[in-house]
Amino acid sequence: MLFHFDLKEFQEKVSTQFRPWQRSFQFWVRAADIYTGYKVFQVRASLEKDVKKQEMMWEKQHEVAADKIYSMCSELGGFFLKVAQIVGKPDLAPAPWVKRLVTLCDQAPATPYNVIRVVLEKEFGQSIDELFEYFDKDPLGSASIAQVHRARLKGDKNDVVVKVQHPGVQELMMTDIRNLQAFALYIQKTDVKFDLFSVTKEMEKQISYEFDFVREAEAMARIRHFLCQNNKRSPVRVPCVIRDMVSRRVLVMEYIDGIPILKLGDEMEKRGIHPDGKLAAAAKQNILKNLSLAYGQMILKSGFFHADPHPGNILICKGSEVALLDYGQVKDLPDELRLGYARLVLAIADNDPLKASESYRDLGIETLSKCEDEQNELLRLAQTMFDTKLPPGVTMLQPFAEESSIKKIAVKAFPEELFSILRTVHILRGLSVGLGINFSCAEQWRPIAEEVLYVAGRLTAKDLKQIHRRGTSRRRFWRQVFGVGK
Repeated sequence: MLFHFDLKEFQEKVSTQFRPWQRSFQFWVRAADIYTGYKVFQVRASLEKDVKKQEMMWEKQHEVAADKIYSMCSELGGFFLKVAQIVGKPDLAPAPWVKRLVTLCDQAPATPYNVIRVVLEKEFGQSIDELFEYFDKDPLGSASIAQVHRARLKGDKNDVVVKVQHPGVQELMMTDIRNLQAFALYIQKTDVKFDLFSVTKEMEKQISYEFDFVREAEAMARIRHFLCQNNKRSPVRVPCVIRDMVSRRVLVMEYIDGIPILKLGDEMEKRGIHPDGKLAAAAKQNILKNLSLAYGQMILKSGFFHADPHPGNILICKGSEVALLDYGQVKDLPDELRLGYARLVLAIADNDPLKASESYRDLGIETLSKCEDEQNELLRLAQTMFDTKLPPGVTMLQPFAEESSIKKIAVKAFPEELFSILRTVHILRGLSVGLGINFSCAEQWRPIAEEVLYVAGRLTAKDLKQIHRRGTSRRRFWRQVFGVGK
């Protein structure tokens, strides 16, 4: 019997040691299959001269690839669920990809309750019955790094949310990221002339932070304080952390009652509100305005912002109030980068090619032009990357297309720290597309950018007077945005 136990323990150790190798093998087999499928298809599609037939061929190819990508992300889980969140947006990926990947936001397999119980009791040094009045064994949701349970603390009247980290997930996710980094290096040398490796390095840095819930609790408290201090009423709700109930692997916070933003349409129908009616349109505009305003303030005024606004982290509460959850991914921008981005926001909002190219230099973005109309193409690339409203004639990002700005303007160096802004803007764009609202965050953020540049001495009072002369619509916009603040 003793021998059997030792043998079993040895087998488990061997299995654990070889798991990253098995995972790497699975990734490379699947990635190679998807990539070569597209490369072979590109040759076939180029032989078809009929444009409509070519479009139909591409649609079928995207459907085939979507099934393969879905299988890879759902079966491997972990980090690849985050990849699905990034890629599965209407503006970024082909429609068949979005249709398949949008359902993967929060479908990570749950850790069994008996394992969760052990983690909780180890972290807090008390039994679960001593800590909680009740604890729901079934999780509210399970994501790539952790899962959340509804509970009530002993002697309290209000419910809380208990976030518990999946054991052993960190090593596997780091393996996934390093594989993706190697793949990114290959892709940027062969097809996409963009510094993808720097992007994946920033992803590695940000995700490594997500395993420290003490850091997350501090970030949540800091952002909550900033938004409350900067506004008469915070544009979004930020959960309050329960003091003395935080450890590296467990985080307890207030429970916020609301519905996931992806279920907003269904909820409206249940309440007899027509999804395309005036009431629904007003609610959607209010939701997007408040969410975007919060991000404009966080990024441009504070530089410290929540960097993961995917639909699974957004709840809609009573009165169209927005709650922003999950502060595992936050970013603290250096002042020079924050002010450089403020200049780029103004360039995009003013449709100014010269300012855009100057802002690229301020931000440390190095480009290599492959076209005659370099400045206008740089502006187009800036709009594509850093605004929720795509440039005229662009319906989605197509890095492989010959007319793509990324093909015409090769991005040789892209500062890692900008990726968090890039990703945030793209997720906001996906939300605006999903809500059916075509708006420019650069235009909404312009007054905030002007204010922070003025405070930093980068704009003069004379500059502001010239801005005010642009018309009553601009002054109305200033009042609209700053009317929310103090």
